[in-house]
Amino acid sequence: MSVDKIAKVCHEANKALCEAFGDNSQPDWKDAPEWQTQSARSGVLFHMTNKEADDSASHNNWAKDKIDDGWVYGEVKDAVLKTHPCLVPFEELPPMQQAKDRIFGSIVRAMIG
Repeated sequence: MSVDKIAKVCHEANKALCEAFGDNSQPDWKDAPEWQTQSARSGVLFHMTNKEADDSASHNNWAKDKIDDGWVYGEVKDAVLKTHPCLVPFEELPPMQQAKDRIFGSIVRAMIG
């Protein structure tokens, strides 16, 4: 299965979870900006090469990618200012945000067999 196909499924699952919690800000995969689709691809590649990675490792990989791209902690997610409220240690994330990491990794593992 291609990285792009898995990344799309992960993105759409994340979008659905966000919407279930009242966050309707996530675009469909086809409308997502490049930085967002690239983030999903990066997460898929991380899980493909680190099959035993736990949820916190997944989050740490995502956070490292964001920081390397110039993002910083901010109370509001803002792609222009590159701020994100999830740039904190995994243990400090709200349960719903931790669930996103759990689901992402589960989808990748299921799709790569």
